[in-house]
Amino acid sequence: MEFFLPVAQVKIDLSIIVFLSFLVGFISGLFGIGGGFLMTPVLIFLGIPPAFAVANEANNILGTSVSGALTHWFRKTLDYKMGIVIVCGGVVGTFIGMIIFYYLKKIGIINNIIALAYVYMLVIVGTLMFARSAKELINIRKKIVVKRKIHDHYWIHGLPFRMRFHKSRLYESAIVPMMLGLIVGIFATIMGVGGAFLMVPAMIYIIGMPTKLVPGTSLFVTIFITALVVIGHAIQFQTIDFVLVLTLIFGSIVGLHIGLKVSEKLNASEYKTLLAILLLSIGLIMGVETFVLEDSLFIQSKSGVIDNRLGEIVFDLSNNYPIVYGFISIIVVILIGTSFSYARELIHYIRYDIKKYKIFN
Repeated sequence: MEFFLPVAQVKIDLSIIVFLSFLVGFISGLFGIGGGFLMTPVLIFLGIPPAFAVANEANNILGTSVSGALTHWFRKTLDYKMGIVIVCGGVVGTFIGMIIFYYLKKIGIINNIIALAYVYMLVIVGTLMFARSAKELINIRKKIVVKRKIHDHYWIHGLPFRMRFHKSRLYESAIVPMMLGLIVGIFATIMGVGGAFLMVPAMIYIIGMPTKLVPGTSLFVTIFITALVVIGHAIQFQTIDFVLVLTLIFGSIVGLHIGLKVSEKLNASEYKTLLAILLLSIGLIMGVETFVLEDSLFIQSKSGVIDNRLGEIVFDLSNNYPIVYGFISIIVVILIGTSFSYARELIHYIRYDIKKYKIFN
């Protein structure tokens, strides 16, 4: 089902986008990671210009983060106070990221920088994950139990502006989570990622949060940072394509919730190893495709012209009313994400009531 994306100005098969976004969403739910650093390279492989891939995946991440954060809110596994402090740093990071993005785009090297950043990130993260998961598998097979401290205290925790985070049972400097937010905001703006690959390990090993509160708090932070990223890209660069966003979010959210369900029955260490291999493979392929080969190995988008009323409306809104267009994009994905979460919670309670009824009858 080919469709000409009015803002990105390329023709692409939307059914392929739906399938791949579902697959990435499933992987995200399965392994407990953000899908941005998988889906953005996939969009680039399919021929979406990198600057557009970054902006639209950020909008997609916003919707899935709302859906995931609400689920954790229902389960009471979210530290609002910690999340708000991280968001304060994220706001500053987002504006810095916008300035960097604008400068790189102005001198004409933004696409290469995005591709190069993904190559390095995927290879480094994949290598670290592979080393750690392989060690976990070896320990499991040798029946070695590794005891870890709940929280290591570093000198940074004693910096000024110490705060008490009651939910996480921590008392440390607010500078630490704010600096984390700053770094995540920069990465999210330039690369179109939610920042979970940075936030999750930092929350556990540097901030020292309880593991059960980390995923929900990370998603909570991602909502605000990606919302700012989407507004910034819509107003300053006009790179948000609403048709592409809707296609991405429907596939991603369905895949995410199915992946979350399946993950409850899987051996985490074995599948982390497979994920690490996947990340390494994508990083290496992206490097070869971008910097070595002249012709793409993958499906290429096509040029074309807007040939339908929906495309005309989206194009006009993006160009003539970028602020309104950006807010509409945010509101719609938030509504979609919220609807999926409440639907899942409703199904959960219905199933619980049915089981309870069977037990007492």
